[in-house]
Order: sequence, then C-alpha cells, then structure tokens
Amino acid sequence: MFAARPAPAGPGPDERARVVAAVNDWFADAARPLPWREPSTSPWGFLVSEVMAQQTPVARVVEPWRAWLRRWPGPADLAASPAREAVAAWGRLGYPRRALRLHGAATAIVEHHGGRVPAGLDELRALPGIGEYTAAAVASFAFGARAVVLDTNVRRVLTRLDRGRQYPANSTTAAERRMAARWLPDDAATASRWAASSMELGALVCTATAPGCAGCPVAGHCRWSATGRPAHEGPPRRRQAYAGTDRQARGRLLEQLRSHEAGVEVEALLGHWDADEAQARRALAGLLADGLAHRSGDLITL
Repeated sequence: MFAARPAPAGPGPDERARVVAAVNDWFADAARPLPWREPSTSPWGFLVSEVMAQQTPVARVVEPWRAWLRRWPGPADLAASPAREAVAAWGRLGYPRRALRLHGAATAIVEHHGGRVPAGLDELRALPGIGEYTAAAVASFAFGARAVVLDTNVRRVLTRLDRGRQYPANSTTAAERRMAARWLPDDAATASRWAASSMELGALVCTATAPGCAGCPVAGHCRWSATGRPAHEGPPRRRQAYAGTDRQARGRLLEQLRSHEAGVEVEALLGHWDADEAQARRALAGLLADGLAHRSGDLITL
C-alpha cells in the first residue's frame, strides 16, 4: 500500500482566485432552485431560512419556510404574535428553541430597527439568538456584503482544498477563520457569490461521506485529492444521536402540546413518553426552563 504523498504548499492568491471563479461559474448551473434564492426574497426571508436550516436538511425546510412567510411575512408580524404560536408553527423541524430565537430577533428588529432587518454585521450579531454564522450569511445573501460565511459545508471544502485533510476540526478554530478570510474575494459581489457557491459545492459535491471528486469543478486544485485523499486522523467526528435521547423525548411532548391547544395534564403528557419516566420528567423540566412550555397547576400548555 502506497503512503499518501506530502501535501503541497497551500494555494497562493492567484490560484485561490481561479478556484473562486471556477466554483462561482459552476454555481450558475448547479445551484438548487431554493425558494429563498428568488430575487424577491426579503432580508427577513433570508434570516428565517438561515435559522430554519441550522442542523436541519434543506429539503425539510422548504415547505415550513413558505408557510412561515405566508403567516409572518415580516418581523413585525411575528413580533405581534405570542411566542407560543411560533413554537407551535415550528412543527417537526427540530431544535424548537430556534422558534423562540426567531421571535426574539423579530421583537428586537421592531424595537430597535424600525421593523427592518439590519444590514450590518454588528447589528445582526446583536439580535437575540443570532450567532456569527447566521449574521454573516444574512449580511452576505440578503445584502450582498463581503463576509466570511463559514458553515459545515464551507469548512469541509476549504479544509480539503487548502489543508489537504478530509474533515475539519469538530469546532471552528481561529486558524480556520483566518484561512477562510484569505479565500474571501476583495470584491463584495464576488465574495457574496463565493459564500453561496462554496456552500453549495460542499452540499452537493464535496460531501462528508461520498464526495463526488470526478464531478468537482476544482478537483485539480484540491490538496486532499492530490495527496491521495488521506483518511481523517484527528479526534473522532461527533455524531448526533436522536433515538432514545432527551431531545426525542422533548420532541414527543411538544408534539402533544401542539396538538392540544388547551393544554395537557402533567401525568397524561408524561405518559406519551413511556420509555423512561425519569427521562420524561427531565424532558418536561427542560421545556419549562427553556420557555417552550408553560405550567398552570397540573396543566401544561405551549
């Protein structure tokens, strides 16, 4: 068995520019027709799409996104509704605290920005529940700003192209941010396009488990491919379990609360997770602590 060749030096500015241009050209034909990519999409629509797509496959987001925008077409519409309605409308997207974060962000947008999603990175980051990635994505996709948009897909693409490794670290590092900044084009429009195209490349071609190197528009520039696609040597990659977890128990209880607007008695609600009574009580306590459920006597409501 042949050992992998040493990784060549990282790409210089000229090569990075060629890669960016090639991926941006590829994106023109390969981009999925996602509804929030329509020219008519508002900054609010982009913000909703980014929050919904966190830790959730894009295919599962499309119809909930459309339903959400029909019901709450702008921040003021959501802010005027009770937070429990946002939780109820979140349905089966998972991680329902994201619904509360969107409601909190909408309220802040109304109170501090006149009901308009702010364009600046600092103002976006200051919104409740909006982190570094989401702020950069909204600034880039909604406003065409030059921003480092570093999600899981982009991290994987850059790790393979620039560092010759199969996977990035489990958590984003300062070194990765510096690397991503080196790849960011100076021109804002090109940078915004690169943010979207590199993300799409990671989602469709440079995937985690079955990368389609034969169809990659920049395979000839990839250090990981050039060195024989060496296997990951870092810490084990984190896997997100779901079956039998507290998260699944919380989801089961929330499903019942969404189905019973008037509320459910405590013991009846706990009975919908009969695998482990202690786990059911722990899940309920978590929902109450997070503000996803409310208790009045023996009755639990959203």
